[in-house]
Amino acid sequence: MGDTTLPQQPEVDALVFDWGGVMTVSVPEFVGAWMHAEAIDRDVYGRIMREWLSRDALPDNPVFRLETGELTVPEFERLLAAELITTTGSAVDENGLLRRMFGGATPDPAMVELVRKARAAGLHTALLSNSWGEGYPKDLLIELFDTVVISGRIGLRKPDERIYHHTLERIGVPAARAVFYDDAPINVEAAQAVGMHALRHTGAEATRAHLATLGVNL
Repeated sequence: MGDTTLPQQPEVDALVFDWGGVMTVSVPEFVGAWMHAEAIDRDVYGRIMREWLSRDALPDNPVFRLETGELTVPEFERLLAAELITTTGSAVDENGLLRRMFGGATPDPAMVELVRKARAAGLHTALLSNSWGEGYPKDLLIELFDTVVISGRIGLRKPDERIYHHTLERIGVPAARAVFYDDAPINVEAAQAVGMHALRHTGAEATRAHLATLGVNL
């Protein structure tokens, strides 16, 4: 007999994924490579990100304003470069800073294959991403996702509950029929708060195993 503890029919119709750190290699991996290449002081970078990205971050900080489209990429790069320090004493070049920072954010082949299989199986696949510029591989997004929601294009960012409702409206399913994967716990909690299934993504295998508990076997 098969495993009767798993649902026989899918409990969800839509799979929603974050981009950086979910559909790509991990954020510490690609950001760490950039910091090493440019001799960025890791302690200073960590302090800045805590101030701009933590649960206690002020709502008008540069990251929030970048992700909602209030700041342009060059404006944000100027602000970030002014805060960063190198261990060599050289200045940080603001021009193309985000492109260099995200240069190693290559797609995770295992996640690409998972989403490809999900879409081929008839599930609705969606991207829900807080944008640091528009460095997404457009052809891959077209191949993998039925729906694409990028924060800077609509003026809303995770974990604002409105961006989850907006995404669900675009997909056309109730919250209980969608599952969301993100590497940031605060974004996962916000999705759960609006009624979605949600899990913190730690890797393709864990995400695939979680989908199986929802009756989605890929």
